[in-house]
Amino acid sequence: MTVGLQEAAHAIQDLLYGLEMGERLSVQIALTPLQLLVLPAGGAVLSLFTLLVRARRRALVDAVEANALHGGQMSMRDSLIVSGQTLISNGFGASVGLEAAYAQMGSGFASMIGRWLAVRRPDLRTLVGAGAGAGIAAAFGTPLAGAFYAFEIVVGAYTPSAIAPVAAACVAAVLTARGLGHAPYLIASGASGAIDVSHYLLYALLAAACAGVGILLMWTISGVEALTNWLKLPRWAKPAIGGFLLMPLALVTPQVLSSGHTALYLDISGGLPMRFVLMAILAKCAASIISLSFGFRGGLFFASLFAGSLFGQLYADTLMLITGHVVVDSAHSALVGMAGLAVAVIGGPLTMAMLVLETTQNFALTGVVVVASLVASTLVRVFFGYSFSTWRLHLRGETIRSARDVGWVKTLTAGRMMRRETRATPAAMTIAEFRRRFPLGSTSRVVLIDAADRYAGIVITASAYADGLDPAGEIAEVAVLSDVTLRPEMDIAEVMTAFDAASADELAIIAPDGKVLGLLSETFVRKRYAEEIEKTQRELFGEKA
Repeated sequence: MTVGLQEAAHAIQDLLYGLEMGERLSVQIALTPLQLLVLPAGGAVLSLFTLLVRARRRALVDAVEANALHGGQMSMRDSLIVSGQTLISNGFGASVGLEAAYAQMGSGFASMIGRWLAVRRPDLRTLVGAGAGAGIAAAFGTPLAGAFYAFEIVVGAYTPSAIAPVAAACVAAVLTARGLGHAPYLIASGASGAIDVSHYLLYALLAAACAGVGILLMWTISGVEALTNWLKLPRWAKPAIGGFLLMPLALVTPQVLSSGHTALYLDISGGLPMRFVLMAILAKCAASIISLSFGFRGGLFFASLFAGSLFGQLYADTLMLITGHVVVDSAHSALVGMAGLAVAVIGGPLTMAMLVLETTQNFALTGVVVVASLVASTLVRVFFGYSFSTWRLHLRGETIRSARDVGWVKTLTAGRMMRRETRATPAAMTIAEFRRRFPLGSTSRVVLIDAADRYAGIVITASAYADGLDPAGEIAEVAVLSDVTLRPEMDIAEVMTAFDAASADELAIIAPDGKVLGLLSETFVRKRYAEEIEKTQRELFGEKA
């Protein structure tokens, strides 16, 4: 599927832009305005495709969301739609990568097979990770990078039970792609040689700068997207408008178009003028922001690799300009910058380290990249808290920060955990009657309802026997928590937060009309939470329940 998507994208570009066999769009010297009209035309085709397939208005589920919230459940139809939208966007030249389609098709197909085989939830999540990692491994020819992509980004953890199947999938994907005659993406050239240990700090500073650029890039994309929504641009017209906005950037340099794989390979060896490098960074970032904000489908994976490599070269050139001599190797700095910005945007520090290792075979450089990746990852986690995929989910109202399985938290709701309340008591009952009906020791607490059968509070049975109470008074006088309740749809995390805030042992679950549905005790909630955590830990290590 990865090979097919890549060949299809190249064929579309060859046809639309009049490229010769083997030429690539991003390394064209210049394109005419007439050729660049393909960009808004691509936006129109994308809108038409979305209309024809009747894509649902809700966001389509990707591998990260599926593994985090849905136990690996993905729709193959959704995956085909996402991949089709990505193929159109990339094929017509929008500044998005096909990597999103590779991962989507691999994980969607794996999920379909897993559901057909009726595998357990943890095994289905592993299959989804293996499928996504295999797609990335096939594209780059790097089984280790694909495997770590699966672990860090799609599965969310390095699980012992997943190592063998994920590794097998990634190796098989690379061998299959080679057997089909597929040439993997070329990244590194001129990156040999040792690394001076004294340069680690300089590369760490580069990684910190990449973290800042990555955060700014993600904020800007969401800000521009919010602006387009505020302007109330028609949904069907946004991609075409975005295509028109991409045209002046492509006139400056065609390197902003499509993924830019070949441009990255040519640029990363260094020797480019600083002015061109700075211009290319700004243009590529602007093109990616416009493409994603105006409705083109795709990812930031390769855009971040491309912009990061240029940023690393700019960093090396700046140091040379300041000191008057070469401080760090430009090619090394480009690869460190590439990994640093990609980690800041996508996540996965070891994924980027393995990508550099497998493409350069330079172990010394890989050590620097590991350090730089960890620096960038830590700073983004501390000051921003999200990767690009989880940031988009956050903007939709989700709270996940990785692909770790938290779906059970969403499904374990107050309504599912409560015990039904079958003997709610009128709040107008006298204290004397209450004492007669509920002697000490018969029950610890009683739920009250008003004349309309709506919740009116909870009475701790012992409090009805306190000295000084008027037996003729209403029992509602000693009720507590009349304004603190739970809703049946609240998940277990929200329930525990409510218990902490109320400092209560039990709370009532109330329907929207105020009727009492049941009771829930804090002790039971904590017990269920502990059981689920223990179950998750067993699944993490592949232990049987």
